[in-house]
Amino acid sequence: MAADESFITLDNKKSDLGSIKIAPRVIEVVAGIAAVQVEGVNRMRGSFSSSVNELFGRKERGKGVKLAIANGKLNVDIFVYLNYGVSVPKVALEIQSQVKQQLLFMTDLRIGAVNVHVEGMIPPKSTGKVDTDKLFDNEDKK
Repeated sequence: MAADESFITLDNKKSDLGSIKIAPRVIEVVAGIAAVQVEGVNRMRGSFSSSVNELFGRKERGKGVKLAIANGKLNVDIFVYLNYGVSVPKVALEIQSQVKQQLLFMTDLRIGAVNVHVEGMIPPKSTGKVDTDKLFDNEDKK
């Protein structure tokens, strides 16, 4: 695996066929989709521009993923928000496993590290319904 300006070149065992280059954006998308499919992940961290794009209906699949090449290995940083109440270590380990497995399966890349950064916990949504007949039931019992 080698990185040239904007592509990652895969090691090709049959060099007579030519080279295979993958844009980092493709790797980010694969890693992002693998991460959000893990049970307990609420969403990925996004930037302002990705939030604006989503307002217009364009889904940003690679958001929350950062790639770096160090010592000839690809390191992946995943930034996620988890659902409140899940086991953080368990979900983080599953994210690491899923991302490594999907990148190996889909790109044949050997990953150095998958670092999971939990940015926050998202509480469950309340129904927002208030029974107006029972607003003061607790005070009447005193």
